[in-house]
Amino acid sequence: MNETYESVHARSIREPDAFWAEAAEAIDWIKKWDKVLDDGDAPFYRWFTGGRLNTCHNALDRHVDAGRGDQDALIYDSPVTGKVERYSYRRLRDLVAKFAGVLAGAGVVKGDRVVIYMPMVPEAAIAMLACARLGAVHSVVFGGFASNELAVRIDDAAPKVVVSASCGIEPGRIVEYKPLIDKAIDLAHHKPDHTIILQRPERPAPMLAGRDLDWVEQMARATPADCVPVDALDPLYILYTSGTTGQPKGVVRDNGGHAVALHWSMKNIYNAEAGDVYWAASDVGWVVGHSYIVYAPLLAGCTTVMYEGKPVGTPDAGAFWRVIADHGVRVLFTAPTAFRAIKKEDPKGELLAKYDLSSLQTLFLAGERTDPDTLHWARDKLGVPVIDHWWQTETGWSICANCMGIEELPVKDGSPTKAAPGWDLKVLDEGGHEVEPGQIGALALKLPLPPGSFPTLWNARQRHFDAYLRDYPGYYNTSDAGIIDEDGYAFIMSRTDDIINVAGHRLSTGAMEEVLADHPEVAECAVTGVADPLKGQLPLGFLVLNAGSSVDPGQVVDEVVAMVRERIGPVAAFKEALIVKRLPKTRSGKILRGTIRRIADGEEWKMPATIDDPAILDEIGEALSTAGFPRK
Repeated sequence: MNETYESVHARSIREPDAFWAEAAEAIDWIKKWDKVLDDGDAPFYRWFTGGRLNTCHNALDRHVDAGRGDQDALIYDSPVTGKVERYSYRRLRDLVAKFAGVLAGAGVVKGDRVVIYMPMVPEAAIAMLACARLGAVHSVVFGGFASNELAVRIDDAAPKVVVSASCGIEPGRIVEYKPLIDKAIDLAHHKPDHTIILQRPERPAPMLAGRDLDWVEQMARATPADCVPVDALDPLYILYTSGTTGQPKGVVRDNGGHAVALHWSMKNIYNAEAGDVYWAASDVGWVVGHSYIVYAPLLAGCTTVMYEGKPVGTPDAGAFWRVIADHGVRVLFTAPTAFRAIKKEDPKGELLAKYDLSSLQTLFLAGERTDPDTLHWARDKLGVPVIDHWWQTETGWSICANCMGIEELPVKDGSPTKAAPGWDLKVLDEGGHEVEPGQIGALALKLPLPPGSFPTLWNARQRHFDAYLRDYPGYYNTSDAGIIDEDGYAFIMSRTDDIINVAGHRLSTGAMEEVLADHPEVAECAVTGVADPLKGQLPLGFLVLNAGSSVDPGQVVDEVVAMVRERIGPVAAFKEALIVKRLPKTRSGKILRGTIRRIADGEEWKMPATIDDPAILDEIGEALSTAGFPRK
């Protein structure tokens, strides 16, 4: 008899040790664990204490050893360079072993950190897996971040080596990475021993003798490295996510729980099995790229697609359909932003008719809330289930999902369905008490979190506790607000802090405010996320200029926009700021960003009881109206 979603979820909460021990049998262990769930340091729980394994072996070597070495492991599809290349499991294993030898030759050993700053090329995945092979800890930084953001991460992770490419390629332009790396290393207090640079023919980069090593030259002389056993609790990677202070948080992922949970998720959530072609149309710089471009598909023996292109413009709004048809994609996972862009360019879906999409079984959307219009359009045009699911960098995999490999549940517009097995999701009031179904509150996860979630922040145990565990004892605070209805469906309504979601990228408005405040003419500032039909949210700045300032306000706006682009990068999509006389604040001095956002978005709002001067909100409303808000 097949299990139902309800029975599987109930068992995962009632008997977590037995549930995850069973899931862990699918992974190769050098030494089995002494304890499945270790609660000896609660609320800092750990999974598979005493176990030893190697993640790279589980992602590559074991499939080759099982006789599946000739199957495609990775398909590189790059419309921006016109290249398509296939890597079998055997070929990918051999390249990863070779690059692990390159890293070892550069002095990298188990526990060392390696920063990876790469475009969407196979070498990015090879570098990640090579670190895992050695037991080194990789920290991938999205190639769209500016030098100072990279420098902050270099200082925090203290890498022995930085791996990068000479350039990234965007539609119509080349982004030179090497000058950004050079500047970041100059800015950073910590100096890596070496950089390893993949020279791309589109824009080779000058090299610094002694420090910079050429990828191809190093690979030609490297000795392949074997897999190094690591403890289940040892870190696999650090991935930095925005912090409310502007200081990024280094989310740590361990080896054991990560391998178990991601392998389990491929069949049970995505209904993808060994041999299936799985495409996560994201970037390796984000958690989706870590979990579902590189690790999970390979752990499960699938074929993963690495796409260096855009949903539109490479060459048109049929790009996704071409990739699905060419490679027989069974499961597509992307952000709603991608489909809004496609819909904007081809609203009738006319380009779909050019391609055979019969291989596609399911579309999964995540990274931001999926609006019903986009969900309906995708479902109507593709004729397959469209599944919204919700998770975070910290959790590593789905908190809520329609688990297609267990039981397909009815879809409710605006909901990522129900908590996935392993996750005990509650809605709490300010006192930490569970609210009635349908009432809004803080979305919190009862501890322990399941395997694959983050055990800590890098070198910041107290910050981990303060940011996630302090507010609701016994729970992880997701910092999202929402409801759970009478049927158990979750609805995620908004962030409860100042993290905004721009095209699936979580960005800190606090970090942007720090940049704006550095302008000599800006006395005070605030940034909030406002609704955008394409990207979900866009940042909007509010500037109070110095008294008596004689500088043209338009010039100040242009300059702060340029400053954010320089310091945080184009990924911030910061393009607009309004000059206002003053900012609305509480009596304690807290800026009422949430109220500003609701006015800008045309939502209902109430006058905050703690506001210092209610007349300020009238001024803000007038400024927003003059600028054309709300924009739907």
